[in-house]
Amino acid sequence: MDEEPVVIKLTHDQAFVLSDWLYQVMFKSDDLSVIVRDRSVWSAVHAISGTLDKMLTEIFMPDYSERLAAAKQRLREAIGGGQEATPDRAV
Repeated sequence: MDEEPVVIKLTHDQAFVLSDWLYQVMFKSDDLSVIVRDRSVWSAVHAISGTLDKMLTEIFMPDYSERLAAAKQRLREAIGGGQEATPDRAV
């Protein structure tokens, strides 16, 4: 089995928003088990989440919510949409 690591590059905003989303689905809800039914995938999800948590100092800052909202807005603008997707369109 090839165990050479795979490198994934994200912008800081992408990493921050992904970290928050992973936290929400992993620890604040039961969504992870609904989204990822194959538990073997959880290994990679936990590895990504743990790596992001180690890299992002924002998760410990008192203005976390404001920083997260700003990062989300910058990412939405970068992909050409300034508003959040509606729940029925969210991915």
